[in-house]
Amino acid sequence: MSYATKAPARKEIDALSGPAVLEFGTDWCGYCQGAQPLIGDAFAKHPGVPRIKVEDGPGRALGRSFRVKLWPTLIFLRNGAEVARIVRPTGAAEIDDAFNTLA
Repeated sequence: MSYATKAPARKEIDALSGPAVLEFGTDWCGYCQGAQPLIGDAFAKHPGVPRIKVEDGPGRALGRSFRVKLWPTLIFLRNGAEVARIVRPTGAAEIDDAFNTLA
């Protein structure tokens, strides 16, 4: 699953109902590529949680609105509000803990 080059508007994200995860990064980012198996395994345990992969970079409004600095950054949302954030995940436990905040 590639990062979408067209991001939703911030107001669309803020209006989300229920749990969701925003993932910021790029397809060419080595950190992003390296984290994909770990992130994919975590999402396999939570198939009902939408994953919104958005390409980030200079001038990208959605990433700036969330103050994203490093990739990949996962932002866990409940009803459009941030409840957890992981930057450059390195282990399954930290991702599982973040998913637990969505309950």
